[in-house]
Amino acid sequence: MLLTLLNAALLSASSSKFKVDWNSLIERMTDWSIEIGKSILGAILIYIVGRFIIKQINRLVSKVLEKRKFEISVQTFLKSLLSLLLNLILAFAIIAKLGVETTSFAAILASAGVAIGMALSGNLSNFAGGLIILVFKPFKVGDYIDGPSNASGTVKEIQIFHTILSTTDNRIIYVPNGSLSSNVIVNYSKQETRRAEWVFGVEYGEDYERVKAVLERIIAADERILQTPAPFIGLGSLSASSVDVKVRVWTKSSDYWDVVFDMNRVVYETFNKEGIGFPFPQLTVHQAND
Repeated sequence: MLLTLLNAALLSASSSKFKVDWNSLIERMTDWSIEIGKSILGAILIYIVGRFIIKQINRLVSKVLEKRKFEISVQTFLKSLLSLLLNLILAFAIIAKLGVETTSFAAILASAGVAIGMALSGNLSNFAGGLIILVFKPFKVGDYIDGPSNASGTVKEIQIFHTILSTTDNRIIYVPNGSLSSNVIVNYSKQETRRAEWVFGVEYGEDYERVKAVLERIIAADERILQTPAPFIGLGSLSASSVDVKVRVWTKSSDYWDVVFDMNRVVYETFNKEGIGFPFPQLTVHQAND
């Protein structure tokens, strides 16, 4: 529009032998500025109101999903998708208010569709991966998993394109959904129970039956260790410097790590009290006689 005003001013100047009608030009510029100002203010108003409406819609949808008791993973995915769609609608409304033809804008996007599709191919695969995760449920929010590229942690959110993991040392990892849906995933929380295993080395000469009885007493004293399936204690191997006793027990998945660490501590303390020796690496050197 500014170019139209300038052209009109130049034509007026040429027709009047370069005498510019400054009053008319200033009046037109003022009208144009007012119109542009109205459009900008309208766009700002649409943005403010739109953001408020989007926030209220997201809050309402969140309450509905919680009331219907949808899984948290489904809730985070749907809320993320809804937020993206609403923001796109708001962006088109602002563009239209600023005077940009949405049909022309859509035509530009359509003509650049191939390039955009290639650029977003990874995100499209991540979006499809998110749908696969929600449908087949290899994991859910709250599960502890091992993902690709050594990504391990507790699932905090399943979003449109990424799954957010929280590690044991409080780091946040964003893993693409496409990678999670097409690679091997180890889910430690899928089953209610999990088997723990230890190998305790004792010195040669120790009474195996005595060692076994002490381990059975330790296991029986820990209420977190399940009796079905029954605990297993066996002579694992005769190593170079130790007699290795293998212990296997079952526990709830939520108690797994506590049981593992507590068992190590209790066995160490009990073996010392019972006089059961832990072996040290030994090397026998034979000296040849001259």
